[in-house]
Amino acid sequence: MMAVLILIFSGLTLLAAGFVVVPILLRSADSWARRGILAASAALLVIGFGIGTYLLLGSPKLALRSLTGPSDHDLPGLVAELVGRVQSHPKDEMAWELLGRGYLSLGDADEAAGAFRHAAALASPARAPTVLTSYAEALTLANSGIVPDIALPPLRAALRLDPHNPAASYYLGLAYADRRETAKAIAIWQQLADETPDNAPYKSMLIDRIATLKASEVASGSAAAPNVTAMVAKLAASLKASPNNPDGWKRLIRAYSVLGQGAKAKAALASARIALKTNPAALAAIEVEAKSLGVGS
Repeated sequence: MMAVLILIFSGLTLLAAGFVVVPILLRSADSWARRGILAASAALLVIGFGIGTYLLLGSPKLALRSLTGPSDHDLPGLVAELVGRVQSHPKDEMAWELLGRGYLSLGDADEAAGAFRHAAALASPARAPTVLTSYAEALTLANSGIVPDIALPPLRAALRLDPHNPAASYYLGLAYADRRETAKAIAIWQQLADETPDNAPYKSMLIDRIATLKASEVASGSAAAPNVTAMVAKLAASLKASPNNPDGWKRLIRAYSVLGQGAKAKAALASARIALKTNPAALAAIEVEAKSLGVGS
């Protein structure tokens, strides 16, 4: 039985390290080399913590509990442990950040904002953009989704440290949109859209928001109508260069259909079938979309 527990413990140690390392690799704006160093350090910290728990306490069951991650049932207990941690170690930036994420998971955005504020004050330059953005996000959630004035300084600070921080750009654009500063919102969101890969899950939402803002400008007479044909041509060129993009093909077929360019819609569908022939699930979804638009087989 002990051998089985140790085996499970070892596997979960590696799994826990993975949960820590993957977000660092995906979300950091640093170079790959710096990301690798930070990820390796974090992984060693998690593995060392798990092994230390086992060696010091001699209890693989307790070590397992520390690595399996909280369920919905014991998340409040984990948050309570983190509260104790920051009380005894008030300069532990990672504990403050984890506490903020724990509060967000519990739906307590006010307490999350307080924890992220402490974490931001302690964060290293490499971590500061992420933590500052999390602080602003928590403030926004606590304000019913409206970016409050108090969230603007941390968002701007995050972008000064990392001009390509997508989350900070999104929330700052949202702040401008909330305040009817439409031109500023469009500018920051357009830059974000230009920097966002076509297969990013949030790109469609971002483009829709930009289009809505541009439409409001046109309706108010403060801007010219956007060049839809140019936007569609840009999407078609992007798909030609990077065809493995199911959402992009959907948008292109829909755009041609809405513009009344049936022949181009059919040609796009044919190109999608070739590009996604090894992805039957994505291709099936495109076929359904094309059928609903009346694009022939």
